[in-house]
Amino acid sequence: MILAITLGRYIGRQFSFAVLAVLTGLTLIVGLFDYIDLLRRAASQPRATFAIVTEIEAMRLPFVTIEILPFAVLLGGILAFWRLTRSSELVVARATGLSAWEFLAAPIAVACLLGIVTTTIVSPVSSALLTRADQLENRYLSTANDTVALSGGQLWLRQSDRALVPNGVAILHVQHVWLRHGKLVGDGASVFRLDRQDTLLQRIEAPHIRLIGQNWVFPDARLITPDHIPAPPRTLTLSTDLSLTRVEESFASPDTLSFWQLPGFIALLKHAGFSTIRHRLHYQSLLALPLLAGTMALLAAGFSMRPTRRGGTAQMIGSGIAAGFLLFVVSKIAEQFGETGVLPTFLAAWAPAAVGLMLAITLLLHLEDG
Repeated sequence: MILAITLGRYIGRQFSFAVLAVLTGLTLIVGLFDYIDLLRRAASQPRATFAIVTEIEAMRLPFVTIEILPFAVLLGGILAFWRLTRSSELVVARATGLSAWEFLAAPIAVACLLGIVTTTIVSPVSSALLTRADQLENRYLSTANDTVALSGGQLWLRQSDRALVPNGVAILHVQHVWLRHGKLVGDGASVFRLDRQDTLLQRIEAPHIRLIGQNWVFPDARLITPDHIPAPPRTLTLSTDLSLTRVEESFASPDTLSFWQLPGFIALLKHAGFSTIRHRLHYQSLLALPLLAGTMALLAAGFSMRPTRRGGTAQMIGSGIAAGFLLFVVSKIAEQFGETGVLPTFLAAWAPAAVGLMLAITLLLHLEDG
């Protein structure tokens, strides 16, 4: 028992060093290519100085780290296990009667711990820095206007409306919406106020709309009530749970939202009538990251613990890297299916990790029995 614990600590330490080294190297390489692309875009923007471009890229690095963590665990694990196998340390460990599952417990725990830390700590930091990086990029490098960046021109919104009846609902449609001097404004607004049985109670038609605080403001609006003559134009207001920041975030990438904020924000979007597929998929992917990291550690062990005297080591390591790439491609394909609604978000996020886990366990069982 003491031998297993001591050996597990040693292998876990070797695994940690290798994974962190590979993760750092891959992050810097990917960041360098992205930095070069930013410099190319900044060449035609006089306001985009070298310092600003460097700041943007530095704030993107935590996001890059999250994206490449599973593959870094795979490559680092292959490197660590291959070195331990080549030096016959794992061969001696198995000759003492230790099962592969006993000395692999520490590397798997390290990989899962890396995934947990990344999800709970690195992800919130990454979301905050990525938001700031996107703001700087839009200010200094982007030529798109705010309308396209916000919503593509139109806004549909379903929200609660308790001003008329309990559990009432208001459906808001704005034909053209954009940001002007940090304020959300629009033209051609229509509001349908319904009760909980979806019976129309009132309708508001306004040429313009503004979001002020947590109130929709309709200047020169007409209030239309069934079986009544339309009222003269006047300014009307409608309270909302949304703010300008919330509306902007609903159209922004889910990567810019903290892991801890996602459940509440998803509930708010669902209540407001926005699509929550991207946010739910991103949240489930973050939850599945520890399992995916542990799966990559098992795959690395399964493809690199073969004794060197049997030959074919390079082929086994190449097969492990190919399996990692294949799992990465499958995860991206599942993500695309999840975003389109073909697959449930839970299945799209967890299925690649589950498939990889079954493959890794199969390889290790074959290795242990052989």
